[in-house]
Amino acid sequence: MNNMHNIWKMRFGHFVNEVQKYMRFIVTGHIAIVFVFVAGAAGYQYSEWLKVAPASFPAEWLVAATVGILLAFSRPTTLIKEPDQVYLLPLETQMPVYFKKAVNWTFWSQLIIPAVVYIVTIPLLKTVTELSSLQIWLGLAFIIALKYLNVVIEFNYRFANRGQAIVVDRLARGLLSILAIETALTSSVYLAAIYLIIFFAYKMSLQKRVIGQPVPYEHFVHLEQNRMLRFYRFANYFTDVPHLRGTIRRRAWLDSAYKWIVFSSKNTQLYLVFRTFIRTDDHFYLWLRLTAIAAVITAFVDIAIVAWIVVAALAFATTLQLKVALLSNGEFRMDMLFPIAPTQRLKAVEKLLRITSVVQSIIVTLCAIAQPHFYMIPIIIIVVSELTLRLSKK
Repeated sequence: MNNMHNIWKMRFGHFVNEVQKYMRFIVTGHIAIVFVFVAGAAGYQYSEWLKVAPASFPAEWLVAATVGILLAFSRPTTLIKEPDQVYLLPLETQMPVYFKKAVNWTFWSQLIIPAVVYIVTIPLLKTVTELSSLQIWLGLAFIIALKYLNVVIEFNYRFANRGQAIVVDRLARGLLSILAIETALTSSVYLAAIYLIIFFAYKMSLQKRVIGQPVPYEHFVHLEQNRMLRFYRFANYFTDVPHLRGTIRRRAWLDSAYKWIVFSSKNTQLYLVFRTFIRTDDHFYLWLRLTAIAAVITAFVDIAIVAWIVVAALAFATTLQLKVALLSNGEFRMDMLFPIAPTQRLKAVEKLLRITSVVQSIIVTLCAIAQPHFYMIPIIIIVVSELTLRLSKK
């Protein structure tokens, strides 16, 4: 196993399998339907706005700022693991072969987002600017070149500096990327090539600093662990990730939520369930995130049927996932030692979820108050949540 091509191939295969294992729970039928409706509604709103977009709208700067910021965030994906700090030391001279494959994968995997964002803005550029189709597509090629340079630069910067002051590096690259894209769109790609030369010179200087330095295994291990942890936390909103343990926060500003619970043995589970929901990051942020998504969509989408479908799907997802999470018996709890009826926890969870659905409906309705038929939104959220509670497995 001393061939770097084989090591990368094995690591990459394991990574793909791990992602696919959880993505099948994330990309489900109802989520796909929501995405289709949201994309359709967003596309319709976008096309309608383009009809009245003013000619003075700063489209070039908007595109340059959005894409430039995305280009600056080029965190490398190395798939380095903690044992590599010991077992790959004898092969350190061969690591450039491994890292070349890592940089290439980072580039191709991260290119999708800025490229899609730019392509989505092409109708805007054609509407409010005088750019030809050739200039617009040359702009896309320019962005691809910038992305590759950003990826290589961030990798070499992290290698040379162990990730220290990476914010300063990103800020500099972000500003240069914005200016480069704006110049390519307003002047010419040839003039913007000056920025490519600056990026290339910066890349070469970092590559010279990397030569002879030991591989910063600890930094790359830390990056990989955090990257996979973010993915597992996201996946945990859709399915149970066994090795993931959520963090606990007190959230003292919500202590008043417990005061209305009467001190009584019959309310033991209700009190515990409320504390579990409020203090567990996974549960609380799941509800907060889905509520925020529903609020933002209903605030900007003025197609009633689309807004209703979205809030119904998100209400269903919120109730179902919180119910499963709060009724999970995977861990030992102290209340299991006391003579409390088993049905108490189910009733407590259902009461909590009815309250959260009401709060969610109020927040989303207030955000959608300027939209047509907004009064239907709280009814839909509460009805869907109640049906989910009653029809889902206990």
